[in-house]
Amino acid sequence: MSNSINGSTSNGADNNPGGTTSGTTNGTMSHVISLLPLAAEHHVAALQQVYRAAPAYWQMYHLPAAPAGQAARDLEAAQETPGRHLLGIVRRLVAGDPTAGVEMVGVVDLRLHWPAPDVVYIGMMMVAEPYQRQGIGREAWRLVRPWLARSAQMKTARLGVEQFNPGALRFFQQIGFTLTGQTDRVRSGQRWVRLLYMEQSLVEPQTD
Repeated sequence: MSNSINGSTSNGADNNPGGTTSGTTNGTMSHVISLLPLAAEHHVAALQQVYRAAPAYWQMYHLPAAPAGQAARDLEAAQETPGRHLLGIVRRLVAGDPTAGVEMVGVVDLRLHWPAPDVVYIGMMMVAEPYQRQGIGREAWRLVRPWLARSAQMKTARLGVEQFNPGALRFFQQIGFTLTGQTDRVRSGQRWVRLLYMEQSLVEPQTD
């Protein structure tokens, strides 16, 4: 895998989202992560591997594992959906050596101007289980948030958390999302799932 996004954020909302490379340390674990715009032509296998490495996510929906072909379907759907981006969370294999290569350890699925203008909906933020609780999800949000606010000019980030997923609720609260009080029942496979909606303002404070 190559072409991870480094350097400054994109200059316009028509460009692919990205952010500066970021480091995260948790105990003895150290990771340098970047965000990589995903495409069906290049990243199906790597994304499917991330899905396979997060079995607890699929088990919440009474699936034994990630469905075969899920990555291909998601990437194709993203290409066909206006404003939708899938961003791979990639880490350097050797933190201090950018030439050693990277591996994908997570994904952020978002859609701009949905469900309303100036709103970005975060459909999913997934980190492979071997890399969870190491600050990677928090750093991924720290990278993508400035792009959403400045280049894409989004004013609000919105997401829905399944009522039966308290871990996700705590995580999103920790990175600045708050419950709106709005809920909805949506069908997921053979089940009805209640979503708790959360939002975060992306409007940056004015400075004199």
